[in-house]
Amino acid sequence: MNFELLIIGITGTLGSGKGTVVDYLVKEKGFVHFSVRQFLLDEIRKRNLPENRDSMVEVANEMRKMNSPSFITDQLYEQALKKGKNAVIESIRTPGEIVSLKQKGNFYLLAIDADSKIRYDRIRKRNSETDQIDFETFIKNEEREMTSTDSNRQNLQKCREMADFVFLNNGKITELYEKIEEVFIEIGNRLK
Repeated sequence: MNFELLIIGITGTLGSGKGTVVDYLVKEKGFVHFSVRQFLLDEIRKRNLPENRDSMVEVANEMRKMNSPSFITDQLYEQALKKGKNAVIESIRTPGEIVSLKQKGNFYLLAIDADSKIRYDRIRKRNSETDQIDFETFIKNEEREMTSTDSNRQNLQKCREMADFVFLNNGKITELYEKIEEVFIEIGNRLK
């Protein structure tokens, strides 16, 4: 494919496979990865806050309120431009982030989901600092991030509605890879 700098955004529910898509794009397509999660963890560590989902949500919402709804992804987009390579920005969670990135051009959003029990099992296996929760907390966290009328807060439902490509990731990893390849064929067709 021959195109200018391409930015892929990833949104999706907890444990849906966002990181697996990122890994594929980095390894198979040569993309550079920019993580909202890592951006927030860095900020949480600077502030000496607990490394958990509550801190991540609190810091993200505060940064958006103080700056703009797209502040975090705008920072990551600027980092991507400096790298000068195709980039993937992982964990887009607000409509304002999507609007801002789409205005910059050559941006496509992928939304990933899976059944809640499958996703919970995945996060437990992943075993990161923010994943040490029971199933009830997992569902409550997700409900908190699913919808909001505040443009500075997470709204995964609206992000999914705004996505260019949406897919369910309940199957094998090879099936997910096939879906990603289909996305690239479609993007290639749109860029012709």
